[in-house]
Amino acid sequence: MKRIFFDERQHWKRFVEKYGNRIRPNVIKEIEKFRTCGTSENGFKLFVCEGCHHVRKMTFRCKGRFCTSCSNGETEEWGRLLAEDMFQVCHRHVIFTIDEGLRNIFLQHREMLKPFMDEAVKLVQGWFKKKFRVTPGIIAGLHTFGSRLNFNPHVHMLVTMRGMKENGEWKVYNYIPFSMLRKQWQVVVLKLIRRTVSEIEKKKIQPLLQKAYSANAEGFYVYAPKQKGNVKEQLKYIGRYIRRPAIALHRIEEYDGEFVTFRYYDKKEQKEKRETISVEEFISRLIRHIPDEQFKVIRHYGVYSRKLKAMCKRLVSVWQKEVRKWIVNVRKILRRRTWRERIKEGTGKDPMICPRCQCYYEYKGEVWLHGGELKVRYAVDDMARRYLTREIEHGKVKEEKTQEARRNHRISISSSEKQGQLRLFGVQ
Repeated sequence: MKRIFFDERQHWKRFVEKYGNRIRPNVIKEIEKFRTCGTSENGFKLFVCEGCHHVRKMTFRCKGRFCTSCSNGETEEWGRLLAEDMFQVCHRHVIFTIDEGLRNIFLQHREMLKPFMDEAVKLVQGWFKKKFRVTPGIIAGLHTFGSRLNFNPHVHMLVTMRGMKENGEWKVYNYIPFSMLRKQWQVVVLKLIRRTVSEIEKKKIQPLLQKAYSANAEGFYVYAPKQKGNVKEQLKYIGRYIRRPAIALHRIEEYDGEFVTFRYYDKKEQKEKRETISVEEFISRLIRHIPDEQFKVIRHYGVYSRKLKAMCKRLVSVWQKEVRKWIVNVRKILRRRTWRERIKEGTGKDPMICPRCQCYYEYKGEVWLHGGELKVRYAVDDMARRYLTREIEHGKVKEEKTQEARRNHRISISSSEKQGQLRLFGVQ
């Protein structure tokens, strides 16, 4: 992915120069974080083996929303923490989608995405309140991309198949009337669009709204299959769609400098296909799925809402003791694992043990990015400080050489393109 964006052809830089005014500021910020992720440009920690004195630099990760490397670890950690913190009861995976003709409206009005999620949750909550007089737990996630990287906003939910009454009692149910919810969901989405867009735009998109209504007699699609499996498996499944970038790296099959070929699964024809598009189009499709700054793509509602969760757990615990019926397994929130613990659990190897002599690495200091420049943040002694300072200077020299090479390459490309244009017009 970094080759496509930042190789010697500098596709991302050319893209910004061409569409700079139309690119959201947060997109540029996230792409820059992705560019420096795992490199010394962002800072690093210095470790030295106490036995053989082998030097190891641990570069900082960006933890950005676009980064393909960071997303895997974050998805796993998110799923682990959430699975242990949820009520250990049966959950149903529910999906709310919209008509294909309305997708671009949400792309142009991203401010509707938050109420888009809220409205989907209100439908489910309202039905449970009316039918069973209970409050369910709902974890909702916004998913904006389709298999071809097209903009396709829809909502994934994990809904408890048991709801809590005001006294903490849990009522069991196993039915969601998604056929009935389809028509309600259609009305809710169309009303959301009409009250958000301006009167002038409303007149322009009225044919789209009317077509979306008439072409979906049963309403927009609501999918709520009965599923068997534990909460961890369901979270692992939904996490793949919510916490990762728009395309997995294994789907990208070829990049020749100008075009990108990737594969996708066509659900209509039930088969795998391939598509080749220009790098500019590829970048355009990818960055539209980067959420706005501070926008939460995963939200908690009902007994899982952050304001009510602690109180609900106390009520459930008290009720279970009174009736001596253990329906819900209430667990405490676990702490996040350190990077050392995650690597050790994933690979079986301790990153803090030297592979050469099996001695431990010692922390000697670190460099961080402050005010746009790399500076020594901490050093255990003068020797470590001198080493870190040399590494900073070495990085500056290396960056200058890289920029010079890129400038020469751009001059070479522009010269060859110019010669090609002259030959095209019959000039030698």
